[in-house]
Formats: sequence, structure tokens, C-alpha cells
Amino acid sequence: MNVPLSWGRVFGAWTVDVPAIVFVFVLGAWYVLAARRVPGWPRGRTTAFFSGLATILLLTCSFLGVYDDTLFWARAVQVVVLLMVTPLLLALGAPLTLILATAPFADRLRVLGRSAVARALTFPLVITVLLIVPPFALYLTPLYESTLRHAAVDELVRLGLLCCGFVYFWTRLRVDPTPREDHHLVSFSISFAEVVVDAALGLILWLGPLRAAGYYQELARAWGPDLRTDQIIGAGILWIGGDLAGLPFVGALFTRWMRDDDRQAERIDRELDEQPQTGGLWWENDPELAERFRRRN
Repeated sequence: MNVPLSWGRVFGAWTVDVPAIVFVFVLGAWYVLAARRVPGWPRGRTTAFFSGLATILLLTCSFLGVYDDTLFWARAVQVVVLLMVTPLLLALGAPLTLILATAPFADRLRVLGRSAVARALTFPLVITVLLIVPPFALYLTPLYESTLRHAAVDELVRLGLLCCGFVYFWTRLRVDPTPREDHHLVSFSISFAEVVVDAALGLILWLGPLRAAGYYQELARAWGPDLRTDQIIGAGILWIGGDLAGLPFVGALFTRWMRDDDRQAERIDRELDEQPQTGGLWWENDPELAERFRRRN
């Protein structure tokens, strides 16, 4: 795109990304039909899911999609959102719960989800790799230039980023059923590691050589930031933008943690109320603390 980017173009430049539009339409239609089959499906989940689909259209059909093969920083925005924002919103929509509630093969999926293979694939170390490695694999290999030159490669990479991000948020938020029940502190640890890695990638792109330099030089773009400045801006987006994009997840994770603690406290209270009072110290009537007390004695 050789037309200079201006404020008017920010709001007025649009393109048609057919694969993205078809993807959003199919997922959206399926979600609506499935949600209608589940009585009392929460509106908040529907809103979150369609907000995620909306971000896909904004990334691919707005000015970001128009200039993503011209400006390094525009593509950096796409990478951050597709890996950290869109999958978070989709995961909050609980699509796997809908599948388990409506799909004819739901029983097979439940068996698969309880398998040792599923537990191994969702092990925290594996999930950490899924979140951290994709940006490095994209920017530090010839793959990045391939996404600029070949539309099919570009679409596949976008789908890959989205899938990696969704698996991460699905297993960490646990809005949908998951093969593992790792403690929430594990998720906070992975988030901290992601912050460190974002900084490392940002510094590499900021101080390192130009990525896809031959491609960008062929464009002979005579407007906007020069190639080095463009990459520095993109590095800042990947670094700081990635960290900021992770804040909603941390908030959602903390809320989920508090709700889980409240449910556990309510369960313990019910068990205490249902048990006959035998006297003794209060912790001897607590089902969890009593077991610890007996082991020590």
C-alpha cells in the first residue's frame, strides 16, 4: 500500500479479507445456534465471544489489514492482539462447553479430555512454550518475510497464533473443562515469564538487524517512519503492548481465583453444617484440617 497513512485513512481505509470473514461468519453462526440449544446460556459469554470475533475483523479488514504488508508496526499490533487479546475473549465465551453440551460426539471428547495424552499436552511447561515461542519463531526466522510475500502463509500464521493463545487461556482460566487442575499460581508464573520474554524479544528487534529488509526496501515507501524507526515502534508494541494486553487476563485470573476460594469455603461450611457436632476444638470439625491434625498425631 503506497498511499500514505493519515488520520483519514485510519478511519476510512478498509479491505476485504475473505478467509478472515468466512472464519468469523462460520464461528459466529455456530456459536449462536449452539447457544440457543442450551437453556439460560449467559449473555456475558456470548458478548465476550463475539467481541473476540470482532477483533479478528478489525485486525484484518481495517487500516491494520490494509497496511500490514507495508508497516512493521501494523503487523506487530496484529501479532499481539491475535496471541493475547482475541483468544482471551474467545476463551471467556466458553466455546468448548457449548461443544460438550450440543455435539453428538461429546462423550468421545470427554474421554479424550481425561486421557493421559491430554494431560501431558496441557502440562504447564508445554503451555508456556505455546505462549512464548510463536513470536520468536515468527520474527527471528524467514517465516516473517514469508508472511509478507505469501497470503496463504500469512493466514496460516494468524490461525496458529490464535490457536496457541486460545489453548493457553483455555487451560489457565478454566472457564471450559480442562484436563488439568493446576493451581492459579502456575498461571501467574507463566504470565511473569511472558513479560520477561516480551522484553527480550523487544530488545532484540530494537537493537538487532532489520527483519525482512529486502522486502521493505523493494516497497520504496517514501512516507511514514524509516525502516529502522518502524521496526523500533513495532518492537515497543510487542514489548509494552504485549504486557498491557496481559493485564485483563491477570484481572480475570484473579477474579477466577477468588471465586474458586469462595466456592471451596462454601463447600467446607456445608460439610461442617451437615456433620454432627461432637465437641472438641474447631479445627477438628473441619474436614481438611482434621485430616492434617490426625496425620501429625
